[in-house]
Amino acid sequence: MPFPVFERIRLFLFGAPRDLNDPQLHHRVSLVAFLAWIGLGADGLSSSCYGPDEAFRALGPHSHLAILLAVMTAVTIFVIAVAYSNVIEHFPGGGGGYLVATKLLGEKAGVVSGCALIVDYVLTITVSVASGCDALWSFLPPHWAAYKLWAEFVVLFFLVLLNLRGVKESVTALAPIFLLFVGTHVFLILYALGSHLTGLPTILHGAASDLHASISSIGGLAVGLIVLRAYSMGGGTYTGIEAVSNGITMLREPRVQTGKKTMALMAASLAFTAGGILMGYLLVDALPVPGKTMNAVLLDRLFSSWMLGGFPLGQVVIITTLITETAILFVAAQTGFLGGPPVLANMAVDSWAPRMFAQLSERLVAKDGVLLMGAAAIAVLFYTRGNISTLVVMYSINVFLTFSLTELGMTRHWNAARRGKDPRWKVQLPIHVTGLVMCVCILGVTLYEKFSEGGWVTAAITGCAIGLCFLIRRHYNAVRHEMRRLDSLLEIPVPQDKPELSPMDKKAPTAVVMVGGFSGFGLHQILSIQKLFPYYFKTFVFLSVGVVDSGNFKGSSEIKRLEERTGQELQRYVDWCQANGFQAACRFSMDTEVVPALEELCHEVAREFPRAIFFTGKLIFKEEKLTQRLLHNDTAFALQRRLQFSGLQTVVLPIRAT
Repeated sequence: MPFPVFERIRLFLFGAPRDLNDPQLHHRVSLVAFLAWIGLGADGLSSSCYGPDEAFRALGPHSHLAILLAVMTAVTIFVIAVAYSNVIEHFPGGGGGYLVATKLLGEKAGVVSGCALIVDYVLTITVSVASGCDALWSFLPPHWAAYKLWAEFVVLFFLVLLNLRGVKESVTALAPIFLLFVGTHVFLILYALGSHLTGLPTILHGAASDLHASISSIGGLAVGLIVLRAYSMGGGTYTGIEAVSNGITMLREPRVQTGKKTMALMAASLAFTAGGILMGYLLVDALPVPGKTMNAVLLDRLFSSWMLGGFPLGQVVIITTLITETAILFVAAQTGFLGGPPVLANMAVDSWAPRMFAQLSERLVAKDGVLLMGAAAIAVLFYTRGNISTLVVMYSINVFLTFSLTELGMTRHWNAARRGKDPRWKVQLPIHVTGLVMCVCILGVTLYEKFSEGGWVTAAITGCAIGLCFLIRRHYNAVRHEMRRLDSLLEIPVPQDKPELSPMDKKAPTAVVMVGGFSGFGLHQILSIQKLFPYYFKTFVFLSVGVVDSGNFKGSSEIKRLEERTGQELQRYVDWCQANGFQAACRFSMDTEVVPALEELCHEVAREFPRAIFFTGKLIFKEEKLTQRLLHNDTAFALQRRLQFSGLQTVVLPIRAT
């Protein structure tokens, strides 16, 4: 190996490659419900650090309305969770909001939902890291504020590196942080309720009196609008609930049951935490303090007076709890890295995004997706300077755009089921209609209230992403249409009676052709070789790699089917050549990356066929552009460089695309 030191560093940072031949591979890298609750549920649970905060601040002097807000929050969480459990049942292959909108509302709605989800996951990463540092800086010296943004960049870099190692590794490493957060916040809520238990009736009575007084002074409609505004401003509380349905392919079999268990854990923990914290604000009469989160104010009111023989025990409790909030928010950024790349991969499979985003690394991670999410999160962080209020607004808009499209799709589905006499519609349709109304209300109020305070940025970014997706799809469709002309070669009649062939001479000149599936593109390469080297090659060897990507890595059975399909497609080339009087053979392997796997196959074939010359095809455009390099991989030239450096003669056959 030319650089063993760098290889050792790479293995230390990212780990050793996964063995695709391991029948237990998917089982080893998938998540049970508990680990999925940590990896995918951390986003939802961590939103209790900023969602209730924003909602309570929006109430202003009407803090007594926090009781209604707590009830509405808990109900909304359970409605959305039940709705997405239904999505998991109907779409067990994953894809979440993108797939629901695509299948039930059409491709255009699907790409809107997909782009909103991707931007949402970028903002999940950014808002989690920024909010985590806000919690940390709530007790750090004020003059350290200048370093907060740099600290956020460092945390993002660490999370990118961690996620490049693998899904399960990243979740397992962060599990203790998640459990510590749950323990400290269960204690916080129970202590807040228990310490005010005797005064609870008085507080509730006072809140009811204040409510009646508010209705009398400003009117019931105005009070309702205040509650609705605060409810919408707390929309960040519900973010992350959809993550399970998007990332269901990374769950342990049986996936649907695992997904539903994960969703139940997420909903129960989030409803208890978010509702309990809102009640805590009310019970201690918490008021906003500049430079501090509302959770920090709540902790200060509850524990600042705790002393143990002169030792400030309360300060230890406060700092420990805020540190767990910081840590859980960093863990929550995981959801963006776990949920974003699979959505991007699904869109890449459907030709809405560059196909490289569907590829997996040797650690079975959508590496390009992880890097894109990290880079985009850094850009957003730099633009907003880590301002949590702006980020939460940007975040909530896309979350509820996706929620609304999903609920609209499921409502349409169950309305059709009602006409089809499916008895389950009586339960499912009201759930999704209720969810749709809730989501549309939150989306509408947030856009109206905060459009000029960051909402327009989200709308612009998402709109640009949607436009870019349509341009990418148009390009792929144009190339696909052009390539159909080559498929006319498939119509060339093949002799029914195979000619008598002499035994294969492995020392004879051999054309080694790298192909994908059986198509006119592959046959064009064979005919081009015969045109360039007439009557020279009597033996053909076809090589291919069954690429394990995000679209087919859903279990060992899927990999097995891919292996069988790859072998069958290659055999069709062998049969075609033999029917036309040529000796032919085939070789293939399974891998996540094409070039290294093909290079290894080529070296094996070169030892077996010493007079082999290697051929691969490359789409050639009239005007070569950077965008074409991004949308079409550089496999042919990359492989040619490697093989020629090893002394293997390699020819790239141009396939013209207009």
